[in-house]
Amino acid sequence: MALNFTAIDFETANSSAASACSVGLVKVQGGIVVDRVAWFIRPPAGFDHFSERNTRIHGIRAPDVADAKFWREQLADLVAFADNDFLVAHNAGFDMGVISAACRASLVDIPDFRYLCSLQVARKTYNLDSYRLPVAAMAAGFEDFAHHDALADSEACAAIMVHAANRHGAESIEELARITGSRLGAIGQLSLVPSFVGNRG
Repeated sequence: MALNFTAIDFETANSSAASACSVGLVKVQGGIVVDRVAWFIRPPAGFDHFSERNTRIHGIRAPDVADAKFWREQLADLVAFADNDFLVAHNAGFDMGVISAACRASLVDIPDFRYLCSLQVARKTYNLDSYRLPVAAMAAGFEDFAHHDALADSEACAAIMVHAANRHGAESIEELARITGSRLGAIGQLSLVPSFVGNRG
């Protein structure tokens, strides 16, 4: 199976998409998890307030990220880990919005990535009362994880995609998107490529 992708999840300090404070990444090659990594992010100045609501959700506070690298300092590590993979996220519009907004707030170029939303795939794969990440992950056989921990959420997202691909007999992200009728999206300069116009998730 040539099912290769990087699952990604962000937590934010507040309601601004630019306020990324944590990221989790899980690399899948040939349908198997081969690497995982997570780190705190110091949000850009002006976007670094930690709201009580967000902290209540993910438990991250300002002191936790005080010694972390700023977005502009660690973006290269994120790009290097993904290494031109498709990115996959649950409700991918949010996570791709975080990348774009944090880059704009940090005055750096938005990296080029293609992506697929595991929420869309789950809706075309399972018959569930809810397609929230914990519910969809349970349908994929991935249970009892720490929801709103960025790495755990990325692992759950990866499990959904691998399970869905096996269920549909898809051997690539492109094939899985086609079979499930899910939209492939793009950010960065790739969002301007004609083949992706109208297909942004």
